[in-house]
Amino acid sequence: MNPPILSSTFLLTLLLAVGLFFFIRASVKDRTEEVKLFSEQAEDSLLSELRQYFSQRAYRVAAVDAAQNQVTFEGYVRPSWFLAIFLTLLAAVGILCLALILSVVFPQIGRVFLGLLLLAPASGYFYWQKAGRTEKVSVKVETAAGVEPGMQSAIAIKAHRDEIAEMQRALPLKIGRD
Repeated sequence: MNPPILSSTFLLTLLLAVGLFFFIRASVKDRTEEVKLFSEQAEDSLLSELRQYFSQRAYRVAAVDAAQNQVTFEGYVRPSWFLAIFLTLLAAVGILCLALILSVVFPQIGRVFLGLLLLAPASGYFYWQKAGRTEKVSVKVETAAGVEPGMQSAIAIKAHRDEIAEMQRALPLKIGRD
């Protein structure tokens, strides 16, 4: 095989392997965000609706600060079987590509590189160990008088971005300006 073609293919395969490594690592990254949401409901009714919403989502009240009208919820987030299997398959394909390139470069020991495929399940195991964790959601309800027209309550929430998006779909909340 032509050495320039082989070297460029090897370089591209290494770059893809690095991208795959960072993709697997990013699958367990913390994606906590802080946003301010507004509601037309009064503070007390909104706070009780939030408690009911989070209890339905398998969160429990971890701390209550009545003076600041702040509640912290905790819930265990399970890892996804689909994502664990998907990451394992991606790692297997990536390792297979690297093993094929290495077996072309070093044909005398080419079969040894196929043994690298045994490392593929480590990516699924890594995800499974790191993704299952306790998530905290901090909610602070305050009056929105003068901040946002037509809104009675403001919610300062610190949570995973997917949880915030799901809460916006389930409850009549709007993102507003601070």
